[in-house]
Amino acid sequence: MTAEPDPTVHPLDHLALRGERGAPALVLRNHTLTHEALNARVGLLANWLQSRVPERGARVATWLPKSELSCLMPLAAVRASLVHVPVNPLLKRGQVAHILADSGAALLVSNKARLDSLEPGDASCPLIEEPAAWAEAEALGGQLPPSDAAPDSLAAILYTSGSTGRPKGVMLSQANLWLGAVSVAHYLRLSPADRVLAVLPLAFDYGQNQLLSTWYAGGSVVPLDYLTPRDVVKAVERHGITTIAAVPPLWLQLAELDWPEAARSLRRLTNSGGALTPSLVRALRTRFPEADLYPMYGLTEAFRSTYLDPALVDSHPTSIGRAIPFAEVSVVNDLGDEAEVEEEGELVHAGPLVAQGYWQDAERTAERFRPAPPFSKLGGMAVWSGDRVRRDAEGLLHFVGRRDAMIKTSGNRVSPQEVEEAAVATGLVAEAVALGLPDPHLGHAIHLVARASGDVEAARAGLLPALTRALPNFMVPRQVHWRQVMPVSPNGKLDRVALAAELAQDVQA
Repeated sequence: MTAEPDPTVHPLDHLALRGERGAPALVLRNHTLTHEALNARVGLLANWLQSRVPERGARVATWLPKSELSCLMPLAAVRASLVHVPVNPLLKRGQVAHILADSGAALLVSNKARLDSLEPGDASCPLIEEPAAWAEAEALGGQLPPSDAAPDSLAAILYTSGSTGRPKGVMLSQANLWLGAVSVAHYLRLSPADRVLAVLPLAFDYGQNQLLSTWYAGGSVVPLDYLTPRDVVKAVERHGITTIAAVPPLWLQLAELDWPEAARSLRRLTNSGGALTPSLVRALRTRFPEADLYPMYGLTEAFRSTYLDPALVDSHPTSIGRAIPFAEVSVVNDLGDEAEVEEEGELVHAGPLVAQGYWQDAERTAERFRPAPPFSKLGGMAVWSGDRVRRDAEGLLHFVGRRDAMIKTSGNRVSPQEVEEAAVATGLVAEAVALGLPDPHLGHAIHLVARASGDVEAARAGLLPALTRALPNFMVPRQVHWRQVMPVSPNGKLDRVALAAELAQDVQA
C-alpha cells in the first residue's frame, strides 16, 4: 500500500465484506472462518442481538477471552444498531460492575466462570453465557444485511483508566474505527497474505484494531490468549504468522527466548503501550533481523497518533515518529503557541480519529477534548493529551513525560485513585497513595504507601492478599511501604511529590 489511504468512510460492519472469497479471515482454535463466512456469522449474531435488544443505540457488553463472539461483536453490534462495550477479561467483579452500571449495558455476554464471580447487585442487565447466545442465534436463524449507519454514529465505548477516579468510557464512532483500520493497514502495508497474531486484549483500542485493520486489508487474524511467552512462539511457528503487535514487557520476554527457524515468517513487529528502550530495540533487531519494527504512540481518545518508520528505528530508537495517516499532531508550548524545534510542549491530536468524548461525563470531556490550537490546519475538536513531547530538527517527535499521575505498567494504564480506593475498602488501611516507579520490565511498577487503620501486623499480612482478590493482577502493587504518619502538602492533601521522591531514593538504595 503505497498510494494515499482512502478517506472514504463506510459503516464499520462492511469490513466483513472486504476479503477475497475462500481466504481465511479468523483462525480460531477449532475452526476457521473465511471472509464470506465471517460476514455470514456477523449477520447471524447481529440478528440475534437485535431480537434481544431492539432499542437502537443500546449498549451490549462482552466480558470474554478471544472467542469467536468477542471477535465478531465489534461488527455485529453496529450491524444491529447497537453500541459495543468490550470489557477487559483481566478485570474483576468490582471494575466490571462499575462499567456495566456506567454504560447502562442492556446485555452482558460472558462465560460461566466470570458470570459466577459476580455478586447480587453487580449487574442490572440480563446475563448470558456465550454458548447459549450462539444456540439462541442459530435457533432464531436469519441474517441482518450490512448496515447503512452514519459515519458519526456511536459504535463502541472503550473503558480506560484516568489519572484519577474510576475507568471512563471513550466514545468511538464508526468513522473513528473505520479510519483507524485504514490508517494502520496503510502504514503497516498489510496485505491479504498477512497473518496477524492477536495477543493483546480486544478491549484495548490497540487490540481491537488488530482485527479491524487486518480485515480491511483482507488478511487473517489468529487470536491467542497465551499463558506464557513460549505460547506465542509456538503460535508463530504453527500458523506462519507475519505480524505481532505487543507491549514492551512482552517484547522483552519474547526477545529473551530461543526462536525456531519458522520464526522467519515474521515480517512485522509493532509496539505501543509504552516506549521501547534502546537496548530492547537492539535485542529485537538482533532476534528478528528480517522483520520491520514499528514503534508507535497512541491515545485511546484518538486511537493512535504517531509511528516511527522502520527505516529510522536504528538511528532514532527513542523517537515516537510522525503523525499516522488522518492524524494531525501538534506540539503546543506553555504559551499556547506552536513549539519551536527542540522546545518541549503538549502533544495535541486533531483530525477524524479524535473520539467523541467520554460517555456521560461532560466535565472530563471538556478537560481533555478542546478546540484545536489556532495554527492547526485541520481545526475542529482536538485531544489535549497532557503528554509532554518535543520535535527534533528532522521533524521526529520524542516523548518527554506525562503531566498527570497516570501509572503505565505492563502496557496498561492504571488510575492511582482506583488502587488507593481498593486499599482503603479492605478496612485495613486508613490512607493510601499509589505511585509508579521506573521498572526495567514493566515500564513502571506500582508501589503503595499506606497507613494502617488498626492492627499494623494484621494489615501487613492481609492487604496484598485482599488486593489480589479485588483487583486485576496488573493493578496489584509490587510493594507496600508502611508509614505511621503520611506527609501532607501545604494545601492539606497527601504529599505525593514528597512520597515519590522518598520512594525513588529507597528503591535506588
